[in-house]
Amino acid sequence: MAGAGSGPVPPGAVPGAPPVPSRPLDPIDRSIMRLLQADGRASIRSVAEQVHVSRANAYARINRLIDDGVIRGFTARVNHERAGQGASAYITLKIVQNSWRTVREQLRELPGAAHIALVSGDFDVLLLVHTPDNRTLRELVLTRLQSIPEVLSTRTLLVFEETDLLDPGPATGPALTEE
Repeated sequence: MAGAGSGPVPPGAVPGAPPVPSRPLDPIDRSIMRLLQADGRASIRSVAEQVHVSRANAYARINRLIDDGVIRGFTARVNHERAGQGASAYITLKIVQNSWRTVREQLRELPGAAHIALVSGDFDVLLLVHTPDNRTLRELVLTRLQSIPEVLSTRTLLVFEETDLLDPGPATGPALTEE
């Protein structure tokens, strides 16, 4: 197996240059990250109040976390079942040695692919997919995945129930703003 390879270049980094060491995060930075993971729409004012810093300090810290590549973006957490994606599965793949980059690019193109990880152990890749139903999942595994020449074998683990540990409940609050 090849290494994880190069991913996207963080903002401010020079392609091909050695990675810039990350700045240490203090407890306030970690608290800000936890709050934004739970509610990416939280206002700067709300974040500042909850971590006991000024709005200007919270704003500067969030921007630094973004600029340093610690916070990669803001997104919505989706209830896949309500969104018409009622079947979910983790699929393990054994792949040809040194084919990670090629396989990763093909997996990115799969409909419903949600997460791809190069891992160690009895298999090489862990893939999370969401599909409308089991028939579509079956088609994805038996036709799409197994037709990738570098995929030696797959094992499908159906997800019966999920719990998002970051989910604080229903979405609330305004979009991330300075107020």
